[in-house]
Amino acid sequence: MSIGDVGWGGPFDPENDEVVRGGPWWRHALWVAGVTAAGVALGWLGSLFRIGPEEYGLPPAAPGALWPYLAVWSAIGLGLASVVRSVAVKVPVYAPSEVVIGSVLIGTRLSLGWRPEPLEVTALALAALVLVALWCAVALRGAAVVRGKEAASPADH
Repeated sequence: MSIGDVGWGGPFDPENDEVVRGGPWWRHALWVAGVTAAGVALGWLGSLFRIGPEEYGLPPAAPGALWPYLAVWSAIGLGLASVVRSVAVKVPVYAPSEVVIGSVLIGTRLSLGWRPEPLEVTALALAALVLVALWCAVALRGAAVVRGKEAASPADH
């Protein structure tokens, strides 16, 4: 395999995002943990003005502990990232880390600033799961279309 086979910058080219993510299981687990941690951390940072002392921002939206929300969104993020990564192992998925980080960031940010009841957190988690499922369905459908076109025209290869 040459550099031209994968993209101008080689296999780790950031512009070459749509590739099948192969490799050992520990690399997948590290990716899942990393994007989840990034999403939760960015969500926490984004909500600091609502959860910090009043001198640094608005008064807290609701009283209560933050750790349960951070733990719940970490678990949700691990599940979302696992779904995306399991699809990315089979077919190319466009921007897999961005969709997971964005979903977890928004959920964490809303939960920390708003402190919703468990039913609302469940609704947010289901919305994130629907987004990830649609993202993966588009990737799977695109791969099926490409495979169908390749099977229909074997003379081109």
